[in-house]
Amino acid sequence: MYPQLIEKFIQQEKLPASYAEDASQCFLPLIRDLTDHLERSSKRPFVLGINGAQGTGKSTMAKLLAILLEDRNYRVANLSIDDFYYSKAWRESLASTVHPLLRSRGVPGTHDVSLALSILNQLSAAGAGDSIRIPGFDKAHDDCLANETCRTVCGPIDVIIFEGWFVGVTPQTEKELQQPLNRLESDEDSDRRWRNYTNQQLAGDYQTLFAQFDMLLMLKAPDFEQVFAWRSLQEQKLRAKTEGTATELMDGNAIQHFIQHFERLTRHCLLILPDKADRVFILDEQHRIHCSP
Repeated sequence: MYPQLIEKFIQQEKLPASYAEDASQCFLPLIRDLTDHLERSSKRPFVLGINGAQGTGKSTMAKLLAILLEDRNYRVANLSIDDFYYSKAWRESLASTVHPLLRSRGVPGTHDVSLALSILNQLSAAGAGDSIRIPGFDKAHDDCLANETCRTVCGPIDVIIFEGWFVGVTPQTEKELQQPLNRLESDEDSDRRWRNYTNQQLAGDYQTLFAQFDMLLMLKAPDFEQVFAWRSLQEQKLRAKTEGTATELMDGNAIQHFIQHFERLTRHCLLILPDKADRVFILDEQHRIHCSP
């Protein structure tokens, strides 16, 4: 059934036909290993972390893995670090009291990590008949979803998939924070207050969150320069999906400025996570996925 499920998924998500070959070669062996582990272990839920820079396809991968696991009758909860962004009002407060760059969502310190840990605990404890509301974030309007529009997940849960652009990474050293990496850091964070704050946040409860992972996967981009092209494509898709109703979409210049918020930690992930992750899937510039040796 897996080939049929993958083909149906490709059609629904409007993915290139080559994705079927990549998924079969890289993801199906992973599914076999996961199901073997689940059949041997009584621990529930199994928590799978997925790391990948913006535009690498981690959300797509997470969605397909959930479909394939559910086909084996496992209950899956699919979460993203993006689900736990602070509201626009909260980030405005951070911008006023800590640093103006915290107005932009994305970096450590702009997520409600306590809520993320609470949701993981609730999912872990959920039994038959229990329903857990999963928070969400509307990127088109740059704000949290209203409670009544959030999805719910019913227990018990066998697998939690948790994806995000910096999940699993550890903080940088003080020496690594010294020199600015781009114009945003040199012009808007010359005293290093922003990068020091985000690094301190990453060293705190985020590490408690990442410690919940039983396995960490990485979708590795070729380099940071490729991220801009992929992030631009994401924005085009979001624009098409919202049919002009979105109020917070970005043009090319805005995207270029926006991704500079992520450059430091993205480069850090690319440097250290290939040796830390349990599995690494390497992407080429055409977005084809290659299994690491």
